[in-house]
Amino acid sequence: MESTGHKILFFDIGGVLLTNGWGHDSRIKAAKKFDLDYEELNTLHSYVFNVFEIGNLTLDQYLDVVIFNHTREFTREDFKEFMFSCSKELTGLLAFLKEWKKEAGFRIISINNEGKELNDYRVKKFKLHDCFDAFVSSCDVKMRKPDPGIFQLALGIAQAHPSQCYYFDDRIFQVETAKKMGMNAFHHTSYEETRAILEKIKAE
Repeated sequence: MESTGHKILFFDIGGVLLTNGWGHDSRIKAAKKFDLDYEELNTLHSYVFNVFEIGNLTLDQYLDVVIFNHTREFTREDFKEFMFSCSKELTGLLAFLKEWKKEAGFRIISINNEGKELNDYRVKKFKLHDCFDAFVSSCDVKMRKPDPGIFQLALGIAQAHPSQCYYFDDRIFQVETAKKMGMNAFHHTSYEETRAILEKIKAE
């Protein structure tokens, strides 16, 4: 099926196609594995994570504040390896979307919050270039969702009217932001439901 050029898809990545890059569950596992004080870790994480996600802190600088503020019995590389290993492909949707895109022909662009090193790792590890035509990632554009500016930037990159655009996110408040921008936005809750919506979009 040839694209009409009138439909653009925007996808969040963490929680939709992949696990979250460095989410709550991963931090709990890290605290257990490395014998860390979780409350301290999470408090310091909360102070600086937004700055990390908009690319104003490197991963090493983030770790200096959150983890290596004490002498540790493990190395920085050990901890980074664990962080990267927390990224997993969620069942079904990414593989389906790569094939669906070939048939539908629509452009697909990410709008995602992620620190630079984690973002680069995930794009390469999971071959996200096979799915996405462009990446509007918080670490590169210095804005993060739910800032309406990152959605406006994505629309400008796509050179598309909001009514042409479809957005998928696992967090309802991000979906609501996209709707306020005039986009057709959907709350991702399962592979099966999102797959059905994609098939309907292709058939329209």
